[in-house]
Amino acid sequence: MKALLVSGWLALVPVMVFAQSAQAKTEAPKVAQKKADAKSSSAKPKAKPAAKAKPAADSSATSSRTRLKSAASQVASGVRAAEAALGPDELAIAERVYVGEIPCELGAHVNVVADPKAPGYFQLDGKDFRYRMSPVATTTGAIRLEDRDGGAVWLQIANKSMLMDQKRGQRLADECKSPAQVIAAEGLKKAPARSLLDEPAK
Repeated sequence: MKALLVSGWLALVPVMVFAQSAQAKTEAPKVAQKKADAKSSSAKPKAKPAAKAKPAADSSATSSRTRLKSAASQVASGVRAAEAALGPDELAIAERVYVGEIPCELGAHVNVVADPKAPGYFQLDGKDFRYRMSPVATTTGAIRLEDRDGGAVWLQIANKSMLMDQKRGQRLADECKSPAQVIAAEGLKKAPARSLLDEPAK
């Protein structure tokens, strides 16, 4: 009996070995294919995400800003062309205007700056105001600058200057004195100007 079992078992061994080798042959290509797929997938570069398209609003905003700058430059060119019409009398007055930071009473000041691009025109600014002014001839000999649109007037006489808001009927700055006007004011204190009432009767 034992001899039969042993001989039967020995007969089955080649069959089992053959079956295992056949299974290994069928599975080997599958394993190789999986390895090849893994290598190819790792070798492929990852696709870059598509760049987001910029919204059209950016380009339209840029073009709007460009148009605004162009319009502003055209307006500025028109203003300069209109301002170029100052005559020789006005230009002569402009040469006598005191420029720089001019101190006034109560700690105020007016900064007077000549426009290098528009001869005869001045920028006046101080606390809470800013004007663009040009000279106007007077019969009194006083130097007068006006901002017709802003309604402001700058009056300069020998010993002081003042800034007036004609629309509101008030002075924005008074007793403003450049260094030359300080000297003139001191001279008037020492030798006041004669009044018509001081003239001796004839």
